[in-house]
Amino acid sequence: MLRVMTPTAVLLLAALPALAQPAHLQPTRDVSVTYRMNAPAAGGAPAAPQEMRMAFSVSEGKQRIDPPGNMGWMLIDRKANTAVMVMDAQRATMAMPPATVGAMTQGVPPGATFTRKGTATVAGLACTEWDVTAGQGRGTSCITEDGVLLRAVTTPPNGTPMTVMEATQVTYAPVEATRLTVPQGYSPMAMPGGAGTTPAR
Repeated sequence: MLRVMTPTAVLLLAALPALAQPAHLQPTRDVSVTYRMNAPAAGGAPAAPQEMRMAFSVSEGKQRIDPPGNMGWMLIDRKANTAVMVMDAQRATMAMPPATVGAMTQGVPPGATFTRKGTATVAGLACTEWDVTAGQGRGTSCITEDGVLLRAVTTPPNGTPMTVMEATQVTYAPVEATRLTVPQGYSPMAMPGGAGTTPAR
C-alpha cells in the first residue's frame, strides 16, 4: 500500500538545517550524505536501524531525499518552493501540499530559541551541536560549518532523547543532474482529498 504521509525523518532532514543558527543554514557545497535511522517501531519498541540518503545541489537549489522502505524519493526545489514524491515503481509523482513544503523550506520559526551545546565529530567531520526549541518541538542538531546536518536528535513527550538519524558517510562532489530530475513520462497523482499537479523538474 502506498504511504502518502511524508516520514517525520524526511521533514527533519529538510527543515532542521534551517532551524539551527550555525554559520550557514544549508550546505554551501554539493554533498551527498548517507544516514542511519534509529526511529522506534510501533509502540515504542526498538527497531532495526534503517538507511536514508540525501543529496544537495547548491547551483540547482535542489535536494533529493531517499527515505527508508523504498517507497520512492522526494525532490525538493528550494528555488521554486516545491516538493514532489517520486514513485518509480508506479512511474508517478505526487506534489506535496504547501504546508509540507513550507515545513521543509521555511526559515527560523517565530519564537524559536537556540542554545549552543558544544562540538562533536560525526562520520569523521566536526559539527556544532545546537539545542532547538520551537513551540512544542524540542531537539538537538549537529551541523557542520558548511551547513551539513550530521545528526538530529528529537525529544519525545516522555522526555527521553531519541536519535532520529546520524550520518555514516559524507561525500562532497557534484550531484548528477539525473538524480535531481523527475524522469520523463511520469504521471502526476492526486493526494487523498486533493488534485494532482504537475511535478517539479
